Amino acid sequence: MLLRGIIGVLLLANVAAAIIAFKPFGGGADDLQRQEASLQQQLSAMRKRIEGDKALVDKMQKARKDRDDFLAKYVADERLGASTIYEELNRIATEAGVKQLPVTFSQQDIEGSDTFKMYTVTEGYEGSYASLTKFISLVDKSPHFLIIESLNTAAPQQGTGALNVQLKIDTFVNASEETR
Repeated sequence: MLLRGIIGVLLLANVAAAIIAFKPFGGGADDLQRQEASLQQQLSAMRKRIEGDKALVDKMQKARKDRDDFLAKYVADERLGASTIYEELNRIATEAGVKQLPVTFSQQDIEGSDTFKMYTVTEGYEGSYASLTKFISLVDKSPHFLIIESLNTAAPQQGTGALNVQLKIDTFVNASEETR
């Protein structure tokens, strides 16, 4: 009985060894071809993803360059911000033929930004309707980033035909350490 049990165990071991020897699990030619095809698909998908990521990096670099170009062209440095804006408004007023009245500047921090501040310029101007419309057009076309927030007109002055206009103009300055 014991001998029969030992012979049975040896027989099972031989059958298991034969199965392993003649039919390797997962190592057949068909299985290897399927695995190779799967790996090729994964490789192809990863290459496409890398190409997409490279394109994204290129777009981000271009966007940074465009941002830097925009800031250099339209946004004044904080140290020169008020004088630059004042000089620009003087130039525009002279070109348009309007008389400048007293000006006030106020500075505000921009929430969420450590590098930019907003200047608000409140200034009065006096001139004819044509010269004031030319002034507003020139402010709109200024090489600096000037935003007319509000415009209040007063009644025309008796005998002169001149109008008084109160403008509130917003602009931004770069207050980053890099520009200092």
